[in-house]
Amino acid sequence: MPAPPLPAPVAALADELAGLPGALAVVLGGSRATATHRPDSDWDLGVYYRASEQPLHPGDLRRLGHDGYVSELQEWGPIMNGGAWLTIQGAPVDVLFRDLDTVERWLDDAQQGRFDVLAQNGDVVGAPTYLPIAELAICRPLTGELPRPEFPVALAETAAERWNRKARVALMFANLHASAADAVACSGMLAQAVLSEAHARLAQRREWVVNEKQLVRRAGLDATQQLLAAPGATTDHLADTVTAVGSALGAEPLTTR
Repeated sequence: MPAPPLPAPVAALADELAGLPGALAVVLGGSRATATHRPDSDWDLGVYYRASEQPLHPGDLRRLGHDGYVSELQEWGPIMNGGAWLTIQGAPVDVLFRDLDTVERWLDDAQQGRFDVLAQNGDVVGAPTYLPIAELAICRPLTGELPRPEFPVALAETAAERWNRKARVALMFANLHASAADAVACSGMLAQAVLSEAHARLAQRREWVVNEKQLVRRAGLDATQQLLAAPGATTDHLADTVTAVGSALGAEPLTTR
Protein backbone atom coordinates (compact mmCIF):
# COMPACT_ATOMS: atom_id res chain seq x y z
CA MET A 1 0.00 0.00 0.00
CA PRO A 2 1.48 3.39 -0.95
CA ALA A 3 1.99 6.12 1.61
CA PRO A 4 -0.77 8.73 1.92
CA PRO A 5 0.01 12.20 0.61
CA LEU A 6 2.26 14.16 2.96
CA PRO A 7 1.90 17.88 3.68
CA ALA A 8 4.49 19.77 1.67
CA PRO A 9 6.72 20.62 4.70
CA VAL A 10 6.71 16.98 5.88
CA ALA A 11 7.44 15.73 2.37
CA ALA A 12 10.34 18.18 2.11
CA LEU A 13 11.74 16.91 5.42
CA ALA A 14 11.43 13.30 4.20
CA ASP A 15 13.52 14.23 1.17
CA GLU A 16 16.12 15.85 3.42
CA LEU A 17 16.24 12.75 5.62
CA ALA A 18 16.73 10.53 2.58
CA GLY A 19 19.76 12.62 1.70
CA LEU A 20 21.48 12.24 5.08
CA PRO A 21 24.81 10.36 4.91
CA GLY A 22 24.14 6.71 5.71
CA ALA A 23 20.36 6.85 5.19
CA LEU A 24 19.11 3.76 3.32
CA ALA A 25 15.36 4.29 3.50
CA VAL A 26 12.76 6.68 4.87
CA VAL A 27 9.28 5.52 5.88
CA LEU A 28 6.04 6.92 7.22
CA GLY A 29 5.12 5.15 10.44
CA GLY A 30 2.81 5.41 13.42
CA SER A 31 -0.89 6.21 13.26
CA ARG A 32 -0.53 8.09 9.97
CA ALA A 33 0.68 4.88 8.32
CA THR A 34 -2.24 2.84 9.66
CA ALA A 35 -4.91 5.53 9.14
CA THR A 36 -5.74 5.51 12.86
CA HIS A 37 -4.55 9.08 13.45
CA ARG A 38 -6.39 12.04 14.90
CA PRO A 39 -6.24 15.50 13.31
CA ASP A 40 -3.60 16.54 15.87
CA SER A 41 -1.46 13.39 15.56
CA ASP A 42 2.26 13.67 14.93
CA TRP A 43 3.89 12.62 11.69
CA ASP A 44 6.35 9.76 12.30
CA LEU A 45 9.23 9.44 9.85
CA GLY A 46 11.65 6.53 10.25
CA VAL A 47 15.21 6.71 8.91
CA TYR A 48 16.94 3.36 8.37
CA TYR A 49 20.71 2.93 8.18
CA ARG A 50 23.27 0.18 8.67
CA ALA A 51 25.78 0.76 11.44
CA SER A 52 28.04 -1.85 9.82
CA GLU A 53 28.29 0.23 6.63
CA GLN A 54 27.79 3.90 7.47
CA PRO A 55 26.26 4.91 10.81
CA LEU A 56 23.80 7.76 10.86
CA HIS A 57 25.19 10.84 12.63
CA PRO A 58 22.62 12.94 14.55
CA GLY A 59 24.76 16.01 13.91
CA ASP A 60 23.88 15.80 10.22
CA LEU A 61 20.20 16.13 11.12
CA ARG A 62 20.93 19.02 13.50
CA ARG A 63 22.70 20.87 10.71
CA LEU A 64 19.47 20.97 8.72
CA GLY A 65 18.47 23.69 11.18
CA HIS A 66 14.92 22.65 12.08
CA ASP A 67 13.30 23.65 15.37
CA GLY A 68 13.28 20.88 17.93
CA TYR A 69 15.42 18.34 19.73
CA VAL A 70 17.71 15.75 18.12
CA SER A 71 18.94 12.87 20.30
CA GLU A 72 22.13 10.89 20.18
CA LEU A 73 22.03 7.28 19.00
CA GLN A 74 20.82 4.92 21.77
CA GLU A 75 19.66 7.89 23.87
CA TRP A 76 16.04 6.75 23.81
CA GLY A 77 16.73 3.18 24.85
CA PRO A 78 17.78 -0.08 23.19
CA ILE A 79 14.58 -0.49 21.17
CA MET A 80 13.78 3.09 20.17
CA ASN A 81 17.44 3.84 19.35
CA GLY A 82 17.02 7.60 18.98
CA GLY A 83 15.54 10.33 16.82
CA ALA A 84 14.19 13.84 16.96
CA TRP A 85 11.13 15.85 17.94
CA LEU A 86 10.75 18.57 15.34
CA THR A 87 8.22 21.21 14.37
CA ILE A 88 8.18 21.84 10.62
CA GLN A 89 6.10 24.90 9.67
CA GLY A 90 3.70 24.12 12.51
CA ALA A 91 3.57 20.36 11.86
CA PRO A 92 4.82 18.10 14.69
CA VAL A 93 7.17 15.47 13.29
CA ASP A 94 8.91 12.64 15.13
CA VAL A 95 12.03 11.33 13.40
CA LEU A 96 13.05 7.80 14.41
CA PHE A 97 16.52 6.34 13.87
CA ARG A 98 16.61 2.60 13.09
CA ASP A 99 19.71 0.43 12.57
CA LEU A 100 18.69 -2.16 9.96
CA ASP A 101 21.48 -4.50 11.06
CA THR A 102 19.92 -4.75 14.52
CA VAL A 103 16.35 -4.97 13.25
CA GLU A 104 17.20 -7.79 10.84
CA ARG A 105 18.95 -9.71 13.62
CA TRP A 106 15.81 -9.43 15.73
CA LEU A 107 13.74 -10.48 12.72
CA ASP A 108 15.80 -13.64 12.38
CA ASP A 109 15.19 -14.36 16.07
CA ALA A 110 11.45 -13.72 15.76
CA GLN A 111 11.13 -16.13 12.84
CA GLN A 112 12.51 -18.80 15.19
CA GLY A 113 10.14 -17.77 17.96
CA ARG A 114 12.85 -16.03 19.98
CA PHE A 115 12.74 -12.54 21.48
CA ASP A 116 13.92 -10.52 24.45
CA VAL A 117 11.99 -7.99 26.49
CA LEU A 118 14.14 -4.94 27.17
CA ALA A 119 13.66 -2.01 29.53
CA GLN A 120 12.54 0.91 27.38
CA ASN A 121 11.63 4.49 28.26
CA GLY A 122 7.86 4.89 28.22
CA ASP A 123 6.98 1.17 28.37
CA VAL A 124 5.44 -0.26 31.53
CA VAL A 125 6.19 -3.94 30.86
CA GLY A 126 9.26 -3.43 28.70
CA ALA A 127 9.59 -3.61 24.94
CA PRO A 128 9.93 -6.91 23.06
CA THR A 129 12.61 -6.97 20.41
CA TYR A 130 9.97 -7.68 17.77
CA LEU A 131 8.55 -4.13 18.07
CA PRO A 132 10.91 -2.71 15.40
CA ILE A 133 9.85 -5.61 13.15
CA ALA A 134 6.26 -4.51 13.64
CA GLU A 135 7.30 -1.05 12.48
CA LEU A 136 8.62 -2.56 9.26
CA ALA A 137 5.37 -4.45 8.77
CA ILE A 138 3.05 -1.46 9.16
CA CYS A 139 5.14 1.40 7.77
CA ARG A 140 4.64 3.03 4.38
CA PRO A 141 7.95 3.30 2.47
CA LEU A 142 8.79 6.71 1.07
CA THR A 143 12.30 6.01 -0.26
CA GLY A 144 14.48 2.91 -0.40
CA GLU A 145 13.62 -0.78 0.04
CA LEU A 146 13.06 -2.65 3.29
CA PRO A 147 11.81 -6.09 4.42
CA ARG A 148 8.02 -6.37 4.85
CA PRO A 149 7.65 -9.18 7.40
CA GLU A 150 4.52 -11.08 8.36
CA PHE A 151 3.97 -12.13 11.97
CA PRO A 152 5.87 -15.43 12.35
CA VAL A 153 3.84 -18.45 13.42
CA ALA A 154 6.61 -19.55 15.78
CA LEU A 155 6.60 -16.14 17.46
CA ALA A 156 2.83 -16.24 17.97
CA GLU A 157 3.20 -19.42 19.99
CA THR A 158 6.17 -18.46 22.14
CA ALA A 159 5.15 -14.83 22.72
CA ALA A 160 1.60 -15.68 23.79
CA GLU A 161 2.88 -18.22 26.31
CA ARG A 162 5.64 -15.98 27.65
CA TRP A 163 3.42 -12.91 28.06
CA ASN A 164 0.68 -14.93 29.73
CA ARG A 165 3.20 -16.29 32.22
CA LYS A 166 4.42 -12.76 32.89
CA ALA A 167 0.84 -11.69 33.61
CA ARG A 168 0.44 -14.50 36.14
CA VAL A 169 3.70 -13.57 37.86
CA ALA A 170 2.58 -9.93 38.07
CA LEU A 171 -0.71 -11.01 39.67
CA MET A 172 1.24 -13.01 42.25
CA PHE A 173 3.27 -9.97 43.23
CA ALA A 174 0.14 -7.80 43.21
CA ASN A 175 -1.31 -10.08 45.88
CA LEU A 176 1.86 -9.77 47.95
CA HIS A 177 1.71 -5.98 47.80
CA ALA A 178 -2.01 -6.05 48.58
CA SER A 179 -1.31 -7.98 51.78
CA ALA A 180 0.97 -5.12 52.85
CA ALA A 181 -1.62 -2.47 51.85
CA ASP A 182 0.91 -1.04 49.37
CA ALA A 183 -1.41 0.54 46.83
CA VAL A 184 1.33 1.93 44.60
CA ALA A 185 3.24 -1.32 44.15
CA CYS A 186 0.05 -3.36 43.88
CA SER A 187 -1.34 -1.07 41.18
CA GLY A 188 1.93 -1.22 39.29
CA MET A 189 1.87 -5.00 39.27
CA LEU A 190 -1.76 -4.98 38.12
CA ALA A 191 -0.89 -2.65 35.25
CA GLN A 192 1.89 -5.06 34.29
CA ALA A 193 -0.51 -7.99 34.42
CA VAL A 194 -3.06 -6.30 32.15
CA LEU A 195 -0.52 -5.12 29.60
CA SER A 196 1.24 -8.49 29.57
CA GLU A 197 -2.03 -10.30 28.93
CA ALA A 198 -2.81 -7.77 26.20
CA HIS A 199 0.52 -8.59 24.56
CA ALA A 200 -0.31 -12.29 24.84
CA ARG A 201 -3.68 -11.91 23.13
CA LEU A 202 -2.33 -9.79 20.28
CA ALA A 203 0.52 -12.25 19.73
CA GLN A 204 -1.88 -15.18 19.68
CA ARG A 205 -3.89 -13.35 16.99
CA ARG A 206 -0.64 -12.62 15.11
CA GLU A 207 -1.26 -8.88 15.31
CA TRP A 208 1.75 -6.57 15.47
CA VAL A 209 2.29 -4.24 18.43
CA VAL A 210 4.53 -1.18 18.12
CA ASN A 211 3.93 0.32 21.60
CA GLU A 212 1.54 0.20 24.55
CA LYS A 213 -0.81 2.88 23.21
CA GLN A 214 -4.37 1.50 23.06
CA LEU A 215 -2.97 -1.97 23.68
CA VAL A 216 -5.57 -2.71 26.37
CA ARG A 217 -8.43 -1.68 24.08
CA ARG A 218 -7.09 -3.70 21.14
CA ALA A 219 -6.89 -6.78 23.34
CA GLY A 220 -10.51 -6.42 24.49
CA LEU A 221 -9.54 -5.77 28.11
CA ASP A 222 -11.34 -2.46 28.65
CA ALA A 223 -13.08 -3.91 31.73
CA THR A 224 -9.80 -3.54 33.60
CA GLN A 225 -9.72 0.23 33.13
CA GLN A 226 -12.30 0.93 35.81
CA LEU A 227 -10.73 -1.60 38.16
CA LEU A 228 -7.36 0.14 37.98
CA ALA A 229 -8.94 3.60 38.18
CA ALA A 230 -9.76 2.93 41.86
CA PRO A 231 -7.77 -0.09 43.10
CA GLY A 232 -8.26 0.78 46.75
CA ALA A 233 -5.94 1.52 49.66
CA THR A 234 -6.67 -1.20 52.23
CA THR A 235 -5.52 -4.78 52.15
CA ASP A 236 -9.05 -6.12 51.64
CA HIS A 237 -9.94 -3.66 48.89
CA LEU A 238 -6.66 -4.22 47.05
CA ALA A 239 -7.03 -8.00 47.33
CA ASP A 240 -10.53 -7.76 45.85
CA THR A 241 -9.14 -5.71 42.97
CA VAL A 242 -6.42 -8.27 42.29
CA THR A 243 -9.06 -11.00 42.18
CA ALA A 244 -11.26 -8.95 39.86
CA VAL A 245 -8.40 -8.14 37.49
CA GLY A 246 -7.35 -11.78 37.38
CA SER A 247 -10.92 -12.75 36.54
CA ALA A 248 -11.08 -10.13 33.76
CA LEU A 249 -7.83 -11.48 32.32
CA GLY A 250 -8.83 -15.10 32.69
CA ALA A 251 -5.54 -15.65 34.52
CA GLU A 252 -4.67 -17.11 37.89
CA PRO A 253 -1.79 -15.69 39.93
CA LEU A 254 1.30 -17.87 39.83
CA THR A 255 1.85 -19.74 43.08
CA THR A 256 5.26 -20.69 44.45
CA ARG A 257 4.03 -23.34 46.88
